[in-house]
Amino acid sequence: MSINRALSSIVVLILFTVFVPAANAAGATAIVGGTVVDLEGKAPIENAVILVEGERIAAIGKSGSVEIPDGAEQIDAGGAWLIPGLMNMHVHLGLVLPGKMKAELHNESEAALALRMAMNARDSLQAGVTTIRLTGDLHHADLALMRAINKGQAHGPRIFSAGQPLTIVAGHGSKKEGRKKFSGPDELVKGARTQISAGAKWIKIAISGGIATDGGGLAEALMMPEEIQAVIDAAHRFGVKVTAHSGSPVATSIAVDYGLDCVEHGYFLDRPTLKKMKEHGTWLVPTIVVSQPASAPFFERIGSPPWYLKRRESAGKAHWKALEMAIEEGVNIALGTDQMPAEPNDGTTATAREAQYYVEAGMTPLEALRSATIETARMLEAENEIGTLEPGKYADIVAVDGDPTQDIKALRNILLVMKGGKVYRNKL
Repeated sequence: MSINRALSSIVVLILFTVFVPAANAAGATAIVGGTVVDLEGKAPIENAVILVEGERIAAIGKSGSVEIPDGAEQIDAGGAWLIPGLMNMHVHLGLVLPGKMKAELHNESEAALALRMAMNARDSLQAGVTTIRLTGDLHHADLALMRAINKGQAHGPRIFSAGQPLTIVAGHGSKKEGRKKFSGPDELVKGARTQISAGAKWIKIAISGGIATDGGGLAEALMMPEEIQAVIDAAHRFGVKVTAHSGSPVATSIAVDYGLDCVEHGYFLDRPTLKKMKEHGTWLVPTIVVSQPASAPFFERIGSPPWYLKRRESAGKAHWKALEMAIEEGVNIALGTDQMPAEPNDGTTATAREAQYYVEAGMTPLEALRSATIETARMLEAENEIGTLEPGKYADIVAVDGDPTQDIKALRNILLVMKGGKVYRNKL
């Protein structure tokens, strides 16, 4: 069974029976009484009204300044703080890691993969994450799911996907079953064009070793400069951005010179490389949560082997220092976790804990919140549609129980999730 048929015949049926959003999607909804956070640092709007018509925000203002149409559904958000839907820029909805997880998912069928990814997408939305960027999944299940969500056949965040990652022979990810490997510029260019043809909006390349691959140093430049250059050139000709899995300062510096758009992880990045990223406007998606103590129970739970835990531990201190320096240098940072957005970590989700780590590393709470909203939208070049609460933009709205610009831990308690005018969670 193909991925598309699996989604239409299995996933859709299950999701519609267990996860039906609130009605009135095509009518008007008014969220009243809450406090709207301003992402520019200006005073918030207290006792606010957000009027939603269809999928988009129609008006925002203080109570009494926005006319609520007769018959509109009203949601009382009194005492809550309203922010844009959160975004997570490094997600694998079909994540498989070494150890017990890999053994349990051995020989997973395409239909089962599609179902697992769709359920993970639903859970992500429940956690307040209304937009995600997928950075590598198999069989183009990501693209099939993206289209199903866009058509309303499944429930999940807005998806921007890199399709299948481009991995070199013996490089990071090359040992994963079903993963195609490439050697040389010509093969990599063909691989990039294949993903673009399938519908990918990003291309992901692995230019250094990775924690999840036994062999190949995390800080080593494994992809050759001419290979990096070829992929970036090929993708940019189609208006598609390129992101690189990299822990290597050498490989990252080379890639930035060739016009790389984004770096994933950046485990061992040094200050000169970060300065260059700042100068070129290159984005960093830190995924810091995966190398820090908060996620240790996760790796124990999935039965990670000793070599994996050792590689994770060896990267953790350098990874933290790289994040601190990136913040000091003013590098563009977009939030991403490399875990499921809703994955439990330290009493909250991976997404909320990632943002909290940014504050611990030197960001202000407002900067950390921006990294999960307007900055991510800017990286996606979607800031005209998402990322802030403004008339005309999609009604992707989250309510929390405190002011996250004062204490980022407010993201730990998600009370309301609305995406495109539909309510998917309401604990107000």
